This record gives sequence, structure tokens and C-alpha cells, in this order.
Amino acid sequence: MPRVVHLLALGIFAMVTSEFVVAGLMPQMADGLHVTIPEIGYLITAFAAAMAIGGPLLTVLMLRLRPKPALMTLFAVFLAGNVLAATATGYGVMFVARVITGAAAQAFFGVALSVTAALVAENLRGRATATVLNGLMLGTLLGLPLATFIGGHLGWRAAFWAIAVLTVVAAAATVAGVPRLDRAGGDGGVRAELRSVARPKLWLVLSTSTFVIGATFAAFSYANPILTDVTGFATGTVPLLLVAYGAATVVGNHVVGRFADRYALPTLVTGLGLNALFLTGFALFADAKLPAVVSLLGIGLVGVTMNPALVTRVQRTGSAGPLVNTVHGSFITLGIIIGSWLGGLLITDHGLRAPLWLGVGLAVLGLVSLLPDLHKASTGSTPAPPVEPSILDGTTTGGRT
Repeated sequence: MPRVVHLLALGIFAMVTSEFVVAGLMPQMADGLHVTIPEIGYLITAFAAAMAIGGPLLTVLMLRLRPKPALMTLFAVFLAGNVLAATATGYGVMFVARVITGAAAQAFFGVALSVTAALVAENLRGRATATVLNGLMLGTLLGLPLATFIGGHLGWRAAFWAIAVLTVVAAAATVAGVPRLDRAGGDGGVRAELRSVARPKLWLVLSTSTFVIGATFAAFSYANPILTDVTGFATGTVPLLLVAYGAATVVGNHVVGRFADRYALPTLVTGLGLNALFLTGFALFADAKLPAVVSLLGIGLVGVTMNPALVTRVQRTGSAGPLVNTVHGSFITLGIIIGSWLGGLLITDHGLRAPLWLGVGLAVLGLVSLLPDLHKASTGSTPAPPVEPSILDGTTTGGRT
């Protein structure tokens, strides 16, 4: 695995830490900005909306740049957003800062995954994607607790300054480690990516990602109150359980990465089936500690960890270009919004177990979205993956080095 793949994971780690930091510092930020907790919550929504909408738009602007300058431009935009957040004089400035960082983060994900696909042989893309996405898993496991710790002891602005420093380190490592890459065909490359994104088949494939992530976040978004109010764990125990959940995602991401290249579709079928099973178990036995913990860890193993297989399937259907990857990220973000928003609405009328049943329903819809591919696989008519121009200088092997 090229060293640069690990360097790109460091950049994603910085982006994810910034994404989650507000959730860990809501009381401090509310006091510092003289607003309410719900208003701070809107900053999370703003970040997600910027990722879903602004990310693809920013990626389109990056398509005319070589990948390395594109990455550095996005680092600069992301850094500016975090510095603006650290020095925000009011809620409006902070809101703008979160929009800037959200759009830059999503676009960075897209370009980074495109670079990753170009740096390895096609049959290693799933493993390489899993390596890059370790930045996402470790951002959940380590980035959020560290940022919360810094913000709790040194003030919430210090957390954003720490992310800014981490961004500079990741950018410097990228400058030193990423080789010179070329655009995938100039204007033709831009048009080709737009055509790929417009394909109806790709949108069906993208919907699977929305269902997978939506099912997982319907449970994860409300794990804290479920574990305390329904299961009966002490408040101080829940952070330890969430750390264990984060560790499970790291393990699951590694395992899925090993199978994603050769067995993307079977991996997704197995993952969605198990996720539906664990979500059902959590919903039925949320009031019993051992089954609840087993179910939570199971969701960690087979939930967001499906990302390497999801990315592999999307790239084979569309392309490995930045815009396709960024739009894929938007569909993933849509899953987060659906899972957390609908789950919250259901709690009002049906109680804390309702989001878990929502997760079961979304997982089943995810399985339904796989039926066309399963039918093609059973009849032996699965189409070959599209041939793409390489973005590596001097290569014509569809992304092989």
C-alpha cells in the first residue's frame, strides 16, 4: 500500500474531527456565543447540508486542477474555515465557518478517494479505500474525544485551533508525499464525470449507501439516551461503550476492506442483513444490558464499516473520479440526516426504541436496492466496470501503477 494512502487518511482524520467537534462542545459553545443549545445544534445541520450540497459544487470547481493542487486548495479552504470558527465573534460568523468547512471536507473526501484509486491497482482499491477511511473511523474513536478534552480544559476555541494545527500538519505531509498527478482528460474529463453522475443506474447504487448509513445513524444518533434511559447504564459508562463502538468500526472497516474488491456485493448483502439483525435485537432487548451491548457492537462492526464496499460498487458503476466520489459522500450525508432527523421525530410519539426500528426498515430497503445487481449476478450478466483514464502521468492502465 503506497505511503501516500496513509497520508490522505490523516487529512480525513482532521476533517472528521472538525465535523464532530461541535457535538462534544455544545454547552461551552452555547455559553461562549450567547445562544441556546438547539442553535448550536443547527451548526451540525449546517455542516451536513454544506457537505451534501456545497461539497459537489466545490468539487466541480476543482476538476480543472491537478489532484495535488486541488487537495492543497481544499486544505486551505478548510483551514480558513477552522480559523474563522476559532476567532468567531458571534453566531453568524460561526455558522458561515461551519458551512465553509463542511463543503471543503466533502470535496476533500471526493478528491482523496479519486487519488487513492489512481495510486493502486484496481484489484486493491477496496483495501486502499479502507485504509483512507481509517481516518474516518479514528476520527470517531479518537478525534472527537481529544477535541472534546481540549475544548473542555482550554476552552472551545482551543479545540478549533488544535484542528487548524492538525490541518497544517496533514497538508505538509500531503505536499511531501503525494506524487505529481495529472487531470483525467481536461475538459473531456469534466464532461465524462458529469455524464457518469447523470446515469440512472448510478443513482440506484448511491441509494444503497443512503440506506446503509441511515440505518446505522438511526441507532447511533440516539445510542446515549437509549443506553441510559432504557438499558439503565450510568451516564459515566456510556462514553466507554461508545469508545468500544468506535473500536468495533475500526475492526469492521479493516475486514470489509479485505473483501470489498472481490466480493463487494456479497459483503453488502451480508452487512445489511447482519445490521438489520443487530438493530432488531437492540430494539427488542434494549432493556437488557448484555444484549444491548452486543447489539451496539454488532452495529459498529457492520454499519458504517460497509463504506469500502460501497465506494468500490459506486466506482465500478460510475467512475473513480472526484465528482462521483463527492456525490457519493452527499448520499452518505443524506443517510445521516434521514436517520437522525426521522429518528428524532419518531421518538416524540413512539419512544426511544423507535429509531432502532427505523434503522431496521432502512436496512431492509438497502437490501431491496441490491436486488437488481443480485439478479444480474445470478444470471451471469454483471457488466464489466467502466474503463477510466488514469490521472497518473504516463499511464494508460485504468488506474494501475
